[in-house]
Amino acid sequence: MPEAEAAENPYADLSEAALVELAKREGDAFGELYRRHVDRIYTYIYYRTGSAADAEDLTARAFHQALTHLPRYTDHGVPFAAWLYRIAHNLVANHHRSHSRWKLTSLEDLELSARPADSPERMAEANERKRALWSAIRRQPEERQRLLILKYADRLSNEEIGEQMGRTESAIKSLYFRTLKALKADLEARGW
Repeated sequence: MPEAEAAENPYADLSEAALVELAKREGDAFGELYRRHVDRIYTYIYYRTGSAADAEDLTARAFHQALTHLPRYTDHGVPFAAWLYRIAHNLVANHHRSHSRWKLTSLEDLELSARPADSPERMAEANERKRALWSAIRRQPEERQRLLILKYADRLSNEEIGEQMGRTESAIKSLYFRTLKALKADLEARGW
């Protein structure tokens, strides 16, 4: 790390565990925890809600709760991010309960993967496939949805996902295999 950057950020060289302990006493240190994790937590919430506005709101709430409850946080040998994901998960679950249904529209409105030269029929078909896949993903249990988000949105390795989810790498590989098999069966049962 360049010296100028280290001078600007006195927390950059601290380990996660040391930073968490320091953040319990110094509010500024929490800013570094926020910086390290905000993108992943936002992405997780966004893919669970399908709304940028909801994701921004819930991400802010997740970090507010983390800051509020940080003095009671205890390191149990799993990454600090796992605790943040648990907070985010609970907020998303409450959000869905209070809105009484899942929002499906925003994720389907993501940029089309089809090229402009493709025919409208191909673009419509690609859009339909994308909608069917997202619907199938949403029908999976929470744990499997989280796995797919960590794997494809956050692009984490199986080992990193295992750390986040409190499982071994081989358990993650097995869960991933079962998840893909379940998605395939779901899509085939619905004519895809």
